[in-house]
Amino acid sequence: MWQRLYRWTVARAAHRTAPRWLAGLSFIESSFFPIPCDVLLAPMTLARPERAWRYAAIATLFSVAGGALGYLIGLFFIDQLLPWLSELGYAARYDTVRHWFVDYGFWAVLLAGVSPVPYKLFTIAAGALSMPILVFLLASAVGRALRFFIVAGLVRAVGPVFEQRFLKYLDWIGWSFVALAIIVYLAIRLF
Repeated sequence: MWQRLYRWTVARAAHRTAPRWLAGLSFIESSFFPIPCDVLLAPMTLARPERAWRYAAIATLFSVAGGALGYLIGLFFIDQLLPWLSELGYAARYDTVRHWFVDYGFWAVLLAGVSPVPYKLFTIAAGALSMPILVFLLASAVGRALRFFIVAGLVRAVGPVFEQRFLKYLDWIGWSFVALAIIVYLAIRLF
């Protein structure tokens, strides 16, 4: 089952409309959507490795544009967002991000662009704290480019070898994640 789902995903990643989906996901992920665009970038690169750099450029461009939207959301709507961030469990993370801005500014955004921390928190915080927009855009562009070009490069370089090994254990990995999700859900409900 998991191998069929994986092969279906990779086949869709080679479709002619996949770059549009990558652009859209990159844009919304940077401002409010919880799923990172790497989930499309990696299979698209695996399906068409000759287009790895193009895909990384699309992800970078639209992620920075989405980051600008997140900046505007933070600039104009932070008071309305704080209760919602609290409900989603991001309040403590947002406070940490705010403190990082005071100490590190440019470097905080650049690091967030590369790392797996929720980049959207940094885009919103940058606007809420009125970080200079050009500094924000430069840090975002450098950080996001580093991340997406590294992902595309790694998938292009080791993807076929990794894919063979990954597919060998995919069913076991998939069912393990399902079992883990059920255990976590039950633990949360019980405690």
